[in-house]
Amino acid sequence: MKTILLILSSFFLSFSSIAQGVRLTGLVKEGPALQPFPYVTVTLKDAADKLIAAAITSDKGTFELDAVPAGKFFLSYSFTGFQTISKTIQINFGAPVHLAAVVLQPDPRQLNEVSVNAERTSVSLKLDKKVFETGKDVLSQSGAVTDLLNIVPSVSVSPGGAISLRGNSNVLVLIDGRRTGLTQGNALEQLPADQVERVEVITNPSSRFDAGGSAGIINIILKKNKKAGFSGQLRLVGGIPNETRISPSLNYKSNKLNLFSTYQLRLSDYVGLYTMLQSTGLSSVPVYLDQRQHENRHDDARLFYFGTDYQINKNNTLTAAFLRNATNDHDKTRLNYLYSGKSGGIDSSLNRSGESWEKRSYNQMEFNYTRNFDRVGKKFTVDMQYDFWDSDKDWNLSTSRILPAMITLPVIRTSSAGASKDLMIKTDFVQPLDSATTLEFGLKAEDRRVSSDFVAEQQNAAGWNIIDQIDNHLLYKELIGSAYTQFSGNAGAFSYQTGLRGELTHIGIEDRMGNYTNSKNYTRLFPTVNLSYRFKENATLQGSYSKRINRPSLGMIYPFNELTDLTTRYVGNPDLNPSYANVFELAFLRSWQSLTFNPSFYYQHNTGVIEDYTYRNTEGLFITMPVNISKETRRGFELSLLYNPLKWLQVNTELNIFHYAEQGSYLNQTFDYSGNTLTARVSTQMKLKNKLAFQALYNFRGAKSTAQTHTGALHSIDFGSSKSFLRDRATIMFDVSNLFELRKLTSRTVGRDYLINQTNIPNASRYRLTVVYRLNLKDSQAIRQAKSGNRD
Repeated sequence: MKTILLILSSFFLSFSSIAQGVRLTGLVKEGPALQPFPYVTVTLKDAADKLIAAAITSDKGTFELDAVPAGKFFLSYSFTGFQTISKTIQINFGAPVHLAAVVLQPDPRQLNEVSVNAERTSVSLKLDKKVFETGKDVLSQSGAVTDLLNIVPSVSVSPGGAISLRGNSNVLVLIDGRRTGLTQGNALEQLPADQVERVEVITNPSSRFDAGGSAGIINIILKKNKKAGFSGQLRLVGGIPNETRISPSLNYKSNKLNLFSTYQLRLSDYVGLYTMLQSTGLSSVPVYLDQRQHENRHDDARLFYFGTDYQINKNNTLTAAFLRNATNDHDKTRLNYLYSGKSGGIDSSLNRSGESWEKRSYNQMEFNYTRNFDRVGKKFTVDMQYDFWDSDKDWNLSTSRILPAMITLPVIRTSSAGASKDLMIKTDFVQPLDSATTLEFGLKAEDRRVSSDFVAEQQNAAGWNIIDQIDNHLLYKELIGSAYTQFSGNAGAFSYQTGLRGELTHIGIEDRMGNYTNSKNYTRLFPTVNLSYRFKENATLQGSYSKRINRPSLGMIYPFNELTDLTTRYVGNPDLNPSYANVFELAFLRSWQSLTFNPSFYYQHNTGVIEDYTYRNTEGLFITMPVNISKETRRGFELSLLYNPLKWLQVNTELNIFHYAEQGSYLNQTFDYSGNTLTARVSTQMKLKNKLAFQALYNFRGAKSTAQTHTGALHSIDFGSSKSFLRDRATIMFDVSNLFELRKLTSRTVGRDYLINQTNIPNASRYRLTVVYRLNLKDSQAIRQAKSGNRD
């Protein structure tokens, strides 16, 4: 209430002052991270301690004091838990005055052990997102970004690497606010977690972001090079099963130039086990299949990234960068099939051995121009990005029947080749209207073309013949044009942001055989609203709404499929349509000296939901394909607690409980189903003397069901330890992921006259030893050092 009265007083005084008053503008940053500091109280008083003007910094840390008279005044910057800064200034009539940026540092008298707090993981609510500061967690320093995401509240990563937000896998993953090659395929497993500065969980993104991803956006912000001169690091990793990584990075920064480069070599082996019990013909003559698959995967990967920021002058900056991520995979699989009848005796047995080779090359060129203005917060940016990739994969499959008689079946081979070209151009403009309000708008156009060839052949006496006419070429074309406008502001402790995004989409699909030719055009509007109120006692209440779209991925659309398994197959659906979501959320965050309390309630209504449909074709093969069903609703409660009872002990717990209900049908399958499920996470970290630290993490994902499939609960335990030495220039870390191999994915699928039980263990326990040596810096450098432009 005091803050509101303060703003009202400032408003009145600004109109009662003389007409020729001067406008003061400035920027406040939060130390030691030097991030924009919102909600800081800025006051201007005269020699008699009379209030002349006041303001609260915006979400970007900026403020304005209007109609300030001439004279000598005292300017103060204050925020609870931070040292107050006061200075004397002299105001003369004339042009607006831009004050030098001010950095507020934590107050050691109010916060115990500032140096320890600066390393602690913390969670904060911004106007349109939840921010997770990575701190110095052991597991966020020793593993990859996928390991770090398993620590982030609301986020989980499946054993196969699929990322989900609040149990919903329809999530858009960005790096520094953009879609990049670092999020494609398994590239996130190549990015060391210690290069991440913070993770932004955006369940209701503002209109500035693309509308894709019905669950929301996970924005990974990488560390930037801020130290002048040469700096860098060398990172070495060794693991069991084999995980060898060598990653040097080197950076140079001067007043005008920032050069950055990173190279990473990764050699990794993965061991997987998949079992299936399949029962068919249950109403007549049952047949039972006991299937077991052993998988050994080997990946070679090389990632190279380099670029430069060039500061033309204080207001203009150019950035250019190039990324190449090349992988070479060699996988082997062994499958055993045991068929039995009602009596339980083995009727027949088959063995299949498969071997595949895959090469992928992802390339990305990016360009950014940023124009800052003398007025604080005013900015114009242009971004251009060109992505091009190609991939080739070949499978050789040898099959033999062991029982009832030994027979060698024809060899099968498949070959797929894909390529893509993606050009994106966007521009954004931010215009502060006054000390409390900002207008923002932008345009974006993206053109993507993806081609794919697939052929399946079977060996015979004369050579090779095509299997089931599987020999086709498919071309996918996508053009998305979008525009947005956004208005934000604050009145004392109350902040608001509202926006509207419009997207025009054209999709074309055509193939050589003429089986999948399709064309779609649709235009949609996506409104967003974010409201926030900050209480004096370190508490924030936030409400938000957004409309989102979930476009099907290319893997969901492509009708081509691999023939590795004799009994099951996944196929894409070219007729798939996007789904839409209306998302509402109410969140609260309260911080005490040793406890952070963050509950939230959310509701999501989805239409045209994409759901997997499993059926058995006339040849007895089980086909799974994605289809659109009518709708789904989700309502849930999430609670996150961060507790620091002692300066060397931190406990982080999270609980997410939600109810879901699906409705719809496809062909003869009804998808009507409702249920409840939960996810939970507990992380404990101890930091002892002599730079020694330990951390343990337990993840739990509850069982969940649909009309066809029940997925069992999933458990996992990760452990890590670290020791820094040589005055923090070097760190050695040891960690174990999937300890005791608890991470087993079980499922049960029921259909007309069949039952399928599956257990998947795609990754065995992994033990890693990591050594990091830093040159001319204390903190690790990031792969991405480029200026973020307007992407933060």
